Amino acid sequence: MLRRVAFTLIPALLAFPAFAYPITVDSCGTPLTFDAAPKRAVVHDINMSEMAFALGLQPSMVGVTGITGWYKLTPEFIKEQGSIPELAPKYPTMENLLSANPDFFFAGWYYGMKPGGDVTPDTLAQHGIKTLVLTESCVHLDKNRPAASMDLLYGDIEKLGKIFDKETEAGKLVSGWKTELAGIEEKVGDRKGTRVFLYDSGEDKPFTAGKFAMPTAMIEAAGGVNIMADMETSWGNTDWETVATRNPQFLILLDYQDGGGAQKLMEFLKAHPAMKETDAVKNGRFVPLRYEELTPGPANIAAIEKIAKAMYPDAF
Repeated sequence: MLRRVAFTLIPALLAFPAFAYPITVDSCGTPLTFDAAPKRAVVHDINMSEMAFALGLQPSMVGVTGITGWYKLTPEFIKEQGSIPELAPKYPTMENLLSANPDFFFAGWYYGMKPGGDVTPDTLAQHGIKTLVLTESCVHLDKNRPAASMDLLYGDIEKLGKIFDKETEAGKLVSGWKTELAGIEEKVGDRKGTRVFLYDSGEDKPFTAGKFAMPTAMIEAAGGVNIMADMETSWGNTDWETVATRNPQFLILLDYQDGGGAQKLMEFLKAHPAMKETDAVKNGRFVPLRYEELTPGPANIAAIEKIAKAMYPDAF
């Protein structure tokens, strides 16, 4: 009888999730191997925190960084964060991170880490901390990257799911997002090709999204074309003459912490000698979006619908 029970248990034990480890994921071209799910994770920035929350990783998180120093938090984010402490309001120092004794850090280049800085995957590895690098940011160290696509979001969610033994949850999220985007595309139909300019900040030179930044993929998914998609960078500066010459028909304005940021940007554009003559400014066609809606994260999907609705209201 005992032998029969033992043989019955073997298939169940083999199917137990713990047997999935070790697993390996790619982090900007570097293999990252885990023998078990991290137990003391720290996540940088509001968009990456929302990725972690979407997978229910809060029980495995001992800190977040880089949020209150820049962003106005929504009640939903505060609820999801719960009792997880913020270790640093902006970029964390090594001391900030080590104080929480983490075994995992999710961040990116210029999303909590700077090339050659004190906090990098290499310096963290010396303390036994494994770092997953946000894929959108890999271009800062490797220029041979593909242009932005929605895979920037899908891939990172799937990696997190694999690392934390949440592959089923990650798969459901990605499948749901793809279904939502297919519905938006169906509604937009042939109404495509609207010239779009994203204005983040800057008066002398505008800071915007280029070829490798998430908004380029989002604009395309909404049925538009990023007029700065030929900029060989993710986020960077351009000049007003180029933007005005390309005559955007629609604007995405980054709505920063004070809540009135987008309107201030629009007022500046209306007074600008070149930009005030563009179709988008003359017709007052824009949509305000928050930082977490424009950087890789779960908020991208609803943001794409906002862009599409604002560009093609008759389709919705």
